[in-house]
Amino acid sequence: MYGKVRRVVTGHDESGKAIVVIDDIAPNIKERKAANVISTLLWVTDGTPADMSSNADTANRDIGVAPPANGSVLRIVDFPPTPGGATHDNAAMLKEMGIADGGKPARHPSTHRTKSIDYAIVLSGEIDMLMDDSEVHLKAGDIMVQQGTNHAWVNNGNEVCRIAFVLIDAHEPPAWKLTEGGGH
Repeated sequence: MYGKVRRVVTGHDESGKAIVVIDDIAPNIKERKAANVISTLLWVTDGTPADMSSNADTANRDIGVAPPANGSVLRIVDFPPTPGGATHDNAAMLKEMGIADGGKPARHPSTHRTKSIDYAIVLSGEIDMLMDDSEVHLKAGDIMVQQGTNHAWVNNGNEVCRIAFVLIDAHEPPAWKLTEGGGH
């Protein structure tokens, strides 16, 4: 059940008429074992403005969590409940996500950051987003705009939390220059 997302993608036929080019369950589903989440990649752009000249499936690739330079990603992530807290290794999770260590101790094993502005739309369930020394509780219908901050998603509830994420490449925030590494 986790990860299954119907994806409808439109495009154009040879005459320029609007058509549906994909209508199926999105196939690019990854079980990110180190973070204990299921991530479904729905779409990727490699630049801004986006190239819409092809009907090719841009999500048919292996990509880390962060978007390509000047690009964006759309994905759905299912966060199962973590009763008793997370027990995974932060370094293993960062490697699996394809992002670098930020050079400072992680508050939680899921702590990470990307050089992107992230729009997180909670579709179902509830979740806590931990930052360096604070946290925010989100529930279905809530939206978070996250600007390259250290954070960890923690599901302390009893049901899966499903979040739609749009990540758009961004310039490094000035605060990153205050820490080593800059990539957590």
